[in-house]
Amino acid sequence: MAPAPSPSLVPRLRTARAVVFDTDGVITDSARVHAAAWKEAFDPCLAEAGQRRPFDPVEDYRRYVDGKSRLDGAADFLTSRGLRPADETVEAVAAAKERLFVRRLREHGIEAWPGTVRLLRMLRAQGVPCAAVSASRHAPELLDRSGVRELFQAVVDGNEAARLRLPGKPDPALFLEAARRLGVPAGEAAVVEDALAGVEAGRRGGFGLVVGVDRTAGPTSAADLHEHGADLVVGDLAELMTGQSIGQSFGQDIGED
Repeated sequence: MAPAPSPSLVPRLRTARAVVFDTDGVITDSARVHAAAWKEAFDPCLAEAGQRRPFDPVEDYRRYVDGKSRLDGAADFLTSRGLRPADETVEAVAAAKERLFVRRLREHGIEAWPGTVRLLRMLRAQGVPCAAVSASRHAPELLDRSGVRELFQAVVDGNEAARLRLPGKPDPALFLEAARRLGVPAGEAAVVEDALAGVEAGRRGGFGLVVGVDRTAGPTSAADLHEHGADLVVGDLAELMTGQSIGQSFGQDIGED
């Protein structure tokens, strides 16, 4: 039996001089924890406003909240339901979500996606610098708890965004700051994102490659990522490495074209 081929990067990623990764849902399996906390924060607010339909932790999360700051996410979702929330309401929902997320994080912990870890280790072995980006102030803790902090040369999180007064996604400021810290122009770097706001930020920032990660595999989720700016879409980052056994449900998206 012939030996299995050694893994290597797919052609479209091979030319990237640096890679910038979103944290929640791309590096760590924390998007579901954020979504659950948002649901617990939003549902009482919706009920009080007379809305019968609760927050959907899959579709509502990915369309209106994922990748955004807490205040932006809270305001955008409530507005999507036809509400005109006062600033105090938005702040209260965002604060409740923060408390609930921290509680869930402390109680259950967090892990990194195995396919992402394999890709990160390959990039490190090939001397490709990587950065982690997040609108959340919890990104450093998530990276530490999941055991992958050492794989990143730079981290730009919500704390850094506040300190530098960087606008949130879909503005590309967070990604551009990460690329700057890695010393690579955006046009020669790749962005890896699972949020619609994030892939749009990568496109707006002029990055050479924008990879969308479709964890939900919903009926329109891959198409939505493409529409917002993803050049290619994968279900797991191990699909960006050839010679892997993982099924490639978006195989047409990871070729050379």
